[in-house]
Amino acid sequence: MSKNLIITLCLLLVAALGIGLLVYLDRNGEGSAAPDAAGPSAPGPSPEEQPTAPAEVLVREDSRHLDRVDGARVTVVEFLDFECEACRAQFPVMERVREDYDGRINMVIRYFPLPGHLNSGPAAAAVEAAAQQDALDDMYARMYETQGEWGESRQDQSEVFVGFAEDLGLDTDEFVETMESERTRERVQADFDDGLALGVQGTPTIYVNGRLAPSMPSYEVLSAMIDAELER
Repeated sequence: MSKNLIITLCLLLVAALGIGLLVYLDRNGEGSAAPDAAGPSAPGPSPEEQPTAPAEVLVREDSRHLDRVDGARVTVVEFLDFECEACRAQFPVMERVREDYDGRINMVIRYFPLPGHLNSGPAAAAVEAAAQQDALDDMYARMYETQGEWGESRQDQSEVFVGFAEDLGLDTDEFVETMESERTRERVQADFDDGLALGVQGTPTIYVNGRLAPSMPSYEVLSAMIDAELER
């Protein structure tokens, strides 16, 4: 047997032993993952284990209630953007929650117009102006029902919102004055600032008695959180 052949056979044997060792370690969980490999992440705390948001920041004296119940043991708060497609997708879930828990919970909305949405601020101002004429619920629903018509526009849609006010039978002169007022702008900004103070980064962000719900919570998730609070 030639010297070169002997060296080649030895190298092959060493390589085989090395591969076998790696396979053994991998099967027994002793191998190390590659630096960029994604491993299983530890589960986050359940809503019940999370610290609650400060009540005095979460709901202000002037916060807008879709539903207000004397003595309610549960308050659901949503930071929302009327131009946000995710908020529109969440809307039917929130309406179902309102219907099924009618008379038992408070439902509060906080304005959180995202900077990337040109008409989210005017939409919030329009809802606030409608609220001052006791038409909060109607304008809130109208915004989501028509979002596909005005959302994502790169032009000011305030005139569209005035049209909504006319459809709802509101005093349009008062509506426009309120919608365009500095006081309303500051009111919307105050909600936004409270959201930032709470760590809100996007919409919808929902709290149940101050406990942060998962992103885009299903009806079942919200119902379970509400039931848990009602049973406390």
